Amino acid sequence: MVRNALGDDAVILSNRKVGNGVEIVAMSNAALYNLAEDPAPAAAHATPQASQTSRTAAPELPARRAEAQAVAAAPASSAVEVQAAIQEQQGILNEIKSMRSMMQEQLACMAWSDMQLRDPKRSSLLRQLVNAGFSAGLARQLLDRMPADADLAWVSQVLEHNLRIATPAEDVVNRGGVYALVGPTGVGKTTTVAKLAARAVVRYGADKVALVTTDSYRIGAHEQLRIYGKILGVSVHAVRDTNDLRLTLSALKHKHLVLIDTMGMGQRDSRVAEQAEMFNAAGVQRLLLLNATSGGDTLDDVVRMYHGQGVIGCITTKLDEAVTLGTVLDVVVRHKLTLHYIANGQRVPEDLHEVNLEYLLHRAFKPAAKSTSFVMQDLDMPALMAGMSAPASARGAYAV
Repeated sequence: MVRNALGDDAVILSNRKVGNGVEIVAMSNAALYNLAEDPAPAAAHATPQASQTSRTAAPELPARRAEAQAVAAAPASSAVEVQAAIQEQQGILNEIKSMRSMMQEQLACMAWSDMQLRDPKRSSLLRQLVNAGFSAGLARQLLDRMPADADLAWVSQVLEHNLRIATPAEDVVNRGGVYALVGPTGVGKTTTVAKLAARAVVRYGADKVALVTTDSYRIGAHEQLRIYGKILGVSVHAVRDTNDLRLTLSALKHKHLVLIDTMGMGQRDSRVAEQAEMFNAAGVQRLLLLNATSGGDTLDDVVRMYHGQGVIGCITTKLDEAVTLGTVLDVVVRHKLTLHYIANGQRVPEDLHEVNLEYLLHRAFKPAAKSTSFVMQDLDMPALMAGMSAPASARGAYAV
């Protein structure tokens, strides 16, 4: 009834029993803010009457009765006292919040110091995982399950167990078929198409391989792929829409491998969904390219937007430019993507490699040549420990 009379943000100041009902003193939120300027702020004095023997309780009275009984009731002196009390309570609440934050930080420092004293190996591993680019949540999840005698070799073994690598039977060059390479702008799709095509030409011959491009927007995109096709001796075709794609693929059905180069689009671009619909309609499977130099939040967003029906795995690119590899490996594991190849340069076809987990993990934990501002130090760890639990998307991501 107070809300009906004064609005949803009304504040109840007091209440007391009177006769067969309850007297409520309330004010609107706007009136509270204007107490200092307004000597007679508006308030509500509602006294709904209800028989104690009646089955209809006061809260069930019609709203218009409450509105009719709402009158201005709070004198200026009472309003000033109310304002002072509210300000005092707000100050106390702010102090409590500040004290809570300080206590969390101090407890985190104590916990980290205690961990360093009791289990220096575990604290060192936590710092190594974070500095390697792995998310703090997953790093702590691993450490929570770590045996007492575990070391970095155990961590690498767990990561190796959780990284899905394409088998020879799943390899796109061996298996053949039609595959589109998708991903954001600049991730290396055209170059990777050429690298995969070169591998297939060596094994099956140029007449068994064809290249297709759907990129009609980027200047020179078709020309770049055509140059690769001329070097490799394979045909290159351009398509504009779903019908065009279906007709082209029908004409190329005798090929062992057809690779489709796509237009680079930011993961938030609405055309990403349209592109996925086109490939689904034509029965085209997709490989998602992930830039190893991108941050974790960006890679997570890319996978969420591009992943879906028809995406059979991923290829990580630009490993030669990435300082750390933990971030991209973390994303591959948490999203349960199958890793098909890794690319570490622009040379065709030399800089495309089958996945070597031993090399990847060795590279992931290889310390940087020199310390940078982004390397986590011992003094930075307490802040990481404070409330840094694994997010819902990360829980259970690792099988130990």
